[in-house]
Amino acid sequence: MALIVQKFGGSSVADAESIQRVARRIVETHEAGNEVVVVVSAMGDSTDELLDLASECTASPAPRELDMLLTAGERISMALLAMTIKGMDVDAFSFTGSQAGMITTPDHGSAKIVDVTPGRVREALDKGAVAIVAGFQGFSRDSRDITTLGRGGSDTTAVALAAALNADVCEIYTDVDGVFTTDPRMVPLARKIDSITAEEMLELAASGAKVLHLRAVEYARRHGVVLHVRSSFTGEEGTIVYDPAKGHPKGVQVEESVITGIAAEKSEAKITVGGVPDVPGKAAQIFEVVAKTDANIDIIVQNISEEGRTDISFTVPVTDGERVLAALEAEREALGFGRLKMDDQIAKIAVVGAGMRTSTGVSAQLFRALYDAGINIEMISTSEIRISVVTRADRMEEAVRVLHTAFGLDAEDEATVYAGTGR
Repeated sequence: MALIVQKFGGSSVADAESIQRVARRIVETHEAGNEVVVVVSAMGDSTDELLDLASECTASPAPRELDMLLTAGERISMALLAMTIKGMDVDAFSFTGSQAGMITTPDHGSAKIVDVTPGRVREALDKGAVAIVAGFQGFSRDSRDITTLGRGGSDTTAVALAAALNADVCEIYTDVDGVFTTDPRMVPLARKIDSITAEEMLELAASGAKVLHLRAVEYARRHGVVLHVRSSFTGEEGTIVYDPAKGHPKGVQVEESVITGIAAEKSEAKITVGGVPDVPGKAAQIFEVVAKTDANIDIIVQNISEEGRTDISFTVPVTDGERVLAALEAEREALGFGRLKMDDQIAKIAVVGAGMRTSTGVSAQLFRALYDAGINIEMISTSEIRISVVTRADRMEEAVRVLHTAFGLDAEDEATVYAGTGR
């Protein structure tokens, strides 16, 4: 007997027909002799619809009440799924995040999990039932309020439960067949990856790959949870995300690819602070101001000094851009810079592969491919297994296709996308 945690996203439980299909899969897993815990997201686009409804009622929804509203979406899908499974003569119990023991920080809209006490979930399993848990939500002991974990929180809920219950595997069901070499909606010839290291998956998720959320991958790696990303529309094997230090869960010997995948996103903005005095400590002062805005900085580039002044450019989430600009402008006199500019029409493209550690010429191949396509590179950042570049937003998809072909990642046949969201 294995203990399996299964997570189903919004597109997998979008309507009654989808819920019935998911229920049949869960029942099949249970009847095969496994203990099954299920984590569900809200149906389809219902979270967005609730957000729209809140904004129609008030321009500034109270964070506490917004969390109360948004958690309703997952509670609807968990209850409907439990009813459907019971209708198939298999016992099932649904639990909210707080009932399942998801203890979080008190931060509404972006809470973090601090503890998991899944006593009631374990009791349901001991009775031979399927346990169904509402994803994306928890309970703060400090504030005694319901909280939400932010976008992708259901993935994190599933991984946290898998870790707390010592599950054999955490299956993340989505509307594609697994993790692909890039987004198959962008590049139809993207190829499914059979196995990928947690380190590579972290880099891809941090760079814009939407099939798994960064926090969930981080939690899985930290707690040794094996992830299996697969489609809820077929019975095919998906992609295993594993820690190579612990070996492949199926005992497979996997050779490191030079390039495993390519991720891209348009969610960042480039801020340039121009005419900065090129003296010790000035960069520290600038980034201390930025740090107070709680914006996450990604890529940083400083130009060569001319006549004692330099330019510093860095990227932040586009949603934080105006706040960062305002903070820097307020300190213009103290910082002594001459110009301040934000560019939100950029895209970041990341090429990831553990084999980069032992291979040469990857950077040259990347730069040549983009040059041949006439695509300009504005910023560059690297790690041991990743090269990231910033280009114009309107050239992003072309750049991904060019690099995908240049690194030999194209498949012979087009990938199948069963729904349309990638979640």
